[in-house]
Amino acid sequence: MNPLLSAEQAVLGSVLLDPGQLAHLDWLAPDHFYRPVHRALFAALRKLRNDGHPALAAETSVPPLSWVTDAVDEASRRVRGLTASYPHILISSCPRSEHAPVYGRMVLEGAIHRSITEHAIRLHQAARADALQGEVEGALHYADVLTGVLNDLARRWGTEPRPVAPTPPPSTTTVIPLPVRANQVAEDERFLLAVLVERPGAMDEVVGWLRPGDFADPAHGQLYRCLGALHHRGEPIDRITLLWEAQQRGLLADSTLTGDQLTAICDGVGAGSAEWLGEQVIRSSVTRTAATSARAVRSLAENETLAPGRLINHALHALGPLDDVRTRWQTANGRPAPRSPTLALAPNESPPAQVRAALSRSTPRAAPPPSARPGSTPIPTAARPPSRGHN
Repeated sequence: MNPLLSAEQAVLGSVLLDPGQLAHLDWLAPDHFYRPVHRALFAALRKLRNDGHPALAAETSVPPLSWVTDAVDEASRRVRGLTASYPHILISSCPRSEHAPVYGRMVLEGAIHRSITEHAIRLHQAARADALQGEVEGALHYADVLTGVLNDLARRWGTEPRPVAPTPPPSTTTVIPLPVRANQVAEDERFLLAVLVERPGAMDEVVGWLRPGDFADPAHGQLYRCLGALHHRGEPIDRITLLWEAQQRGLLADSTLTGDQLTAICDGVGAGSAEWLGEQVIRSSVTRTAATSARAVRSLAENETLAPGRLINHALHALGPLDDVRTRWQTANGRPAPRSPTLALAPNESPPAQVRAALSRSTPRAAPPPSARPGSTPIPTAARPPSRGHN
């Protein structure tokens, strides 16, 4: 038995049994259903309600047959293959129609996981395409789209979108190089390091926005870290001081670097613009980081045990490294980084839409029976907060 399929059938069966349940499902959209026939049926039921169908004004506990037949007719205009018997299967699959908000919450949970997975895949594909073409615009655009989707889903779920690190943290957070243009990226990094060694003052052109983690080759990143340390201390930079700094940091002892590698870089062509080469390095860093963030978000979304609130916040945290490298990329190009879309609230203002979205999926707890012990006082029902069926 598929739990998500059962939840979709149950929420539709609830509305077919009791049209008034639609009033408790305003936060649920047709696109939240996985099966096309379910999307069409829910959209048809919404349309019948908006058109003032007589079933909504009926005083009987059982809706008229026209409510079901009209829903099938309307849905058949949107999707093919819907039979007249299927609504009755939906009705029989609904244990209790008054549980419609809970069934709808399950449908929304599945939609949140599914939507985040789909947008993470698009971000990863855009990052790979940009890496192949030497661009970054596509990856940054889809990163903004994913951020906007996360904020919208947070609003629908009734939670505050904020980056929260998973506990425990992911097993790996390293940036995995994309298997495209790898030779060109490595060549740009070697050229840049050679320029930084041979040209006095070249570090001033890149030190403000280029970081060791932007290098695809970890050894190149460690060499850049050594150059940054020499620059920070105000010491001269040349092949001898770089070799000494690398030795002091243990890079030669732990085989991170070999003397031959260092000699090849220092003997390389040292002519060129450090700023231009640095831009090539950070451009490839943007696409690699975007791909890594996309994989992390997809891994989170595919964890069905992760509650929607935590999933959204963990996904926003996974996009954090991309926001950082994007800001430095914009600095390198002399353009201010655009602000990511967020849900802004005025000071001391409560988010009423989020509160309503959360409470509409909740069921107040019934007051417990009075205790049999003398002198005990039952707690009033109104004093109890509504049960939150989500995180």
